[in-house]
Amino acid sequence: MSTLKDVAERAGVTVTTVSRVINNRGYISEKTRQKVYDVMKEIGYQPNEVARSLSKQHTSTIGVIVPHIVHPYFAKLLSNIESAAAAENYKMIVCNSKEERSNERKYVEMFKSNQVAGIILCSGTVSANEFLNLNIPIVTIECDDALGDCNIQCDNYMGGVLATEHLAKCGCKEIVHFSGVERQVMPADRRCVGFREVCGKYGIRHHEIETSEASYSVMEYLENIKQTLQTYPEIDGIFASSDVIAAQSIQACSALGKRVPEDVQIVGFDDVNIATLVNPMLTTIRQPIKEMAQLAVDAILKKRGGGVMPAKVVLPVSLMKRGTTKEK
Repeated sequence: MSTLKDVAERAGVTVTTVSRVINNRGYISEKTRQKVYDVMKEIGYQPNEVARSLSKQHTSTIGVIVPHIVHPYFAKLLSNIESAAAAENYKMIVCNSKEERSNERKYVEMFKSNQVAGIILCSGTVSANEFLNLNIPIVTIECDDALGDCNIQCDNYMGGVLATEHLAKCGCKEIVHFSGVERQVMPADRRCVGFREVCGKYGIRHHEIETSEASYSVMEYLENIKQTLQTYPEIDGIFASSDVIAAQSIQACSALGKRVPEDVQIVGFDDVNIATLVNPMLTTIRQPIKEMAQLAVDAILKKRGGGVMPAKVVLPVSLMKRGTTKEK
């Protein structure tokens, strides 16, 4: 079995240099770093992760908790977190809480036992008490401000403003907003604040429909959307709090004989893959998901390196105009 000493001798460097390359510590020239990596690959040397964690007091892993791993938003976020972590030679442990607080407690304890370098929390139901005395950097994405050391959000309020302003400019006279999950307080609720203010500004008739926890957990909104459109037949604009709801709004309109965008115009939120897979393609608010993922990983590594994590970061959103609206 190859050893650290074997790598050093073959690469013509010291054991200390090889150790610094493996642990990404101190300055190492790119030429030396690549030479060490080439030798490690050539002789089949695998660093001892347990030994490395003992020396650093943590493993090169980041724990991530999401409420629904199948949701397109969280799937895209996880993909970008994994890419950002891998670029720094870190791995990712993913836990799917299914919004069960008991699951979240269990996962936090598991992360603690496994000495993760940091935790990225994307679930809003975990209690702040679970993080007391952990001594692990905690980054939250789209969660309550009180959780964690660093809170990363998109500008949800401005997203609501942009979406509703666009529907107003497209000539909509009666708009419904399918908003956040009932009985859950989340940063995404600020989208509704922006929606409400713009409707008031333009004197637009409007309705706010909260989604149920049951619908959110299985991503099935179709019947609720159809019922709303039947209850308020004059609705000509929909602002959906996710692209999943927006996509099902297209289905609901089709089932009721309403044309999109001729009869009903729709704006979603997130700009995940589904936005360009439906017909017509969704006009939506783009969250900077890649940037949010990168910031989360950077914040953890900065804290581990002795730096200071920002308490809160709010990133701008943008309107992506596609086929479900027709601006005049």
